[in-house]
Amino acid sequence: MNEGDRTSPSPPNPADCPTVYPWDQGAAVVEIQELLSAHGASGIRPDGDFGSKTERAVKLYQKRHGLRIDGVVGAETWTSLRSSIQPGSRLLQPGLVGSDVMELQGLLRVCGYEVRRDGYFGEKTRAAIKAFQREHHLRPDSIVNSTIWTLLRGRRNLSSASPTRNYKQKKRFKFFY
Repeated sequence: MNEGDRTSPSPPNPADCPTVYPWDQGAAVVEIQELLSAHGASGIRPDGDFGSKTERAVKLYQKRHGLRIDGVVGAETWTSLRSSIQPGSRLLQPGLVGSDVMELQGLLRVCGYEVRRDGYFGEKTRAAIKAFQREHHLRPDSIVNSTIWTLLRGRRNLSSASPTRNYKQKKRFKFFY
């Protein structure tokens, strides 16, 4: 079961993901488009329409990763797209799957949140992100953006990003010129 919640569905297995063909539409296409964009494809809008631009991007991705170049997103392409995604290269939200989600879960565990590292953004991961957002005085919307990644990685805190504080520091140094 998903993250210990018996009422939630199990995390999607890439082999169980739908085979998506050019000209298909829907949520699976949106995820493909987001993954392609995160992998550097340009000109792809996550609109849920598997048009010619998306097909070209899929074929280019397949070629670069040594996959069968057919423009169809089957189990192998899904697995490759999800397993080679760099953390922070796409917005994360409930329902997504990937190595970036697994990295997120690992960082949450380091911060003391009890989540499983299964690569599926389920209910427990959503709850942990909302708690993390509240703790850092951010809107608790369960969306993991670059600010969340930065905070989780401990690169800086919100007080150092305060425009007032930076302004006062600049003003203080102005007197030394």
